[in-house]
Amino acid sequence: MGIWTWMSRLRGPQCCEETEARSSQAEFTTGWISMMSLQSALIGFLLSKMLPTPLSPQEIIVVQTTAVATGTMPLAAGFVGILPALGLLEEEKDGSLPIRLSWLAAVGWSCSVAFFGVFLSPPIRKQVPDAEKIIKEQLAFPSGTATAQLISVLHRMPPPDTTLRHRSGYRTIDTEDLIHPTAITDEPENHQEAAEDDFDEREVVQREGWEDLLLSFLASGAMTLAAYFFPIIFAIPLFGKYLAREWLWSFTPSLSYVGQGIIMGFPTTLSMNLGMLVGWGILSPLSKYSGWAPGPVGDMSTGARGWILWISLAIMCADSLISLLPVVYEYCIKLVARYRPTKSSDDAETYEDLEVETADRLVPTKWVIYGLVGSICIGTILVWMVFGDDGIKPWATLIGFMMGGLLSILGVRALGETDLNPVSGLGKISQLLFAWIQPGNVVANIIAGGVAEAGAQQAGDLMQDLKTGHLIRASPRAQFYGQLIGSSLSIIVSATAYTLYQRAYTIPGPSFPAPTAYVWLSLARLLRNGQLPQNSASYMVLFAIIFGVNAGVKVMAAQRNHPYTKWIPSGVAFAIGFLNTPSFSLARLIGGIVEFMYHQRVAKSARGVDIRLIVIASGFVLGEGVISVISLVLKTYGVGVASCWGCSGGVCPGCPA
Repeated sequence: MGIWTWMSRLRGPQCCEETEARSSQAEFTTGWISMMSLQSALIGFLLSKMLPTPLSPQEIIVVQTTAVATGTMPLAAGFVGILPALGLLEEEKDGSLPIRLSWLAAVGWSCSVAFFGVFLSPPIRKQVPDAEKIIKEQLAFPSGTATAQLISVLHRMPPPDTTLRHRSGYRTIDTEDLIHPTAITDEPENHQEAAEDDFDEREVVQREGWEDLLLSFLASGAMTLAAYFFPIIFAIPLFGKYLAREWLWSFTPSLSYVGQGIIMGFPTTLSMNLGMLVGWGILSPLSKYSGWAPGPVGDMSTGARGWILWISLAIMCADSLISLLPVVYEYCIKLVARYRPTKSSDDAETYEDLEVETADRLVPTKWVIYGLVGSICIGTILVWMVFGDDGIKPWATLIGFMMGGLLSILGVRALGETDLNPVSGLGKISQLLFAWIQPGNVVANIIAGGVAEAGAQQAGDLMQDLKTGHLIRASPRAQFYGQLIGSSLSIIVSATAYTLYQRAYTIPGPSFPAPTAYVWLSLARLLRNGQLPQNSASYMVLFAIIFGVNAGVKVMAAQRNHPYTKWIPSGVAFAIGFLNTPSFSLARLIGGIVEFMYHQRVAKSARGVDIRLIVIASGFVLGEGVISVISLVLKTYGVGVASCWGCSGGVCPGCPA
């Protein structure tokens, strides 16, 4: 356990707190986040430069793993979707009063789902037949691979070898390796030009990285704090006050949203804004003027926003399910092939040869078995203690955990191939199952679906980090410890943050709409009573067919490695454009355009600027996330806005006028 040093333990929680602040704020507002593996590695590297002995590449990976495990929890534990959805329950519609958890109950709920996905990750990585996602099947995990490449640049290492079959295996990394990380592999020949590029990028980060991060952090934080006292800053009526007030067409020039757009990339933000144009520019007025959604546009029950929510749900389900079909087909083929009698032992030999870690660096199978059994049993008991028999039966919770294990395998494969974890579709699959297991019970449907989704969400996000560690030769056992520490820390941090946000704001509400809460609740209600808003069914079918075909085309194009694949709209991103008001999508489009132009013009002519853009985007995101905690404290203690100048009533989120 040589690389698991006190330095990485100390730096891990610091990155965790920054990632947690950013995650909670982003999830509540948009329901769409990035786990920021690459950004966590960058920040860990910059922080480690302050130490007398900087962290080694393997220690940076442990820091990054801990930070990502912490950032995953608010989404995996349902603080952005499940818990707000339970708070929206109505006795007449759902047969249950609203459920709002106390801080202690939120801690108990978090504990129930915090560790199942962590113990699920090691067997998915290697140890369970049919699930060797990193070692045997050699899935790409694009974000994990990109993070490994970044770390290799920053630490003067040769680029990681992603062709696993040509590797001779790992040896134990000793103290000398940690001091001189370049000794880990032999220096490749004839790579002088690539080495010069890496040197230039590394020099840019080391010379200007802190300055870029600090300036972007301060700029974003200052704008966020100014917007708290002067709300019009984040609600500019770019298209006129009438459209902003009546149709929610305003613009939020948040640098955090711009940074998120840079991280997402231009194709994703373009898909999101296409969805925004269709949903808010066409379908919203259509439903309003046709009398299908007669209430205020922003009302989720009777307004256009609630009406287009159903179209968004149909798009997400169709896109996710069609994207998963090839995964299911391939998995079934592999499963059948595995149990066919063979005359050769080649497969067994290949299986043994492909493991490149020594036993002392792997997570023991005994730990995995005890951990899975313990997390399932304790999780079931905790869910029963928090919600009681009226909420969900213990046997149904057990089925939820088993569903999570099965769905995580599909989710991890999709993530490894496409870099997208289709948990939205997987969650809907679990809801459909529980509509049959416990019919008519909306609470059980949401909770059990959340339990199943939590395992798939955690396992998928943590597998990206295991891929990074595999390429840079970090100890899987050390990463496992980091995942446990990050998840444990996030239990308290997530529950505390959620409780404070609940006290200060209405969630869901104008400031923090938590759109995925309505997705969970709407599907649960549909499965209970089968009622849809007027004329929404025909549009749901139409858009489901369109994006089912779109997903099929995208899958086939990806399998053939066509260069235009990334420009085929993403169904999930398109649907997110429906869920969020235009103010959230427009700023991200600016970030996407900046990313596209930067790579087209600047990054091609200057070395080192690609990583620099990531540093700046990370500062933008972290600045608003951290300062939002200060805003939360101010709100809690009754410090209000300084001026409503420019609002004219109803333009700014949460405006009392």
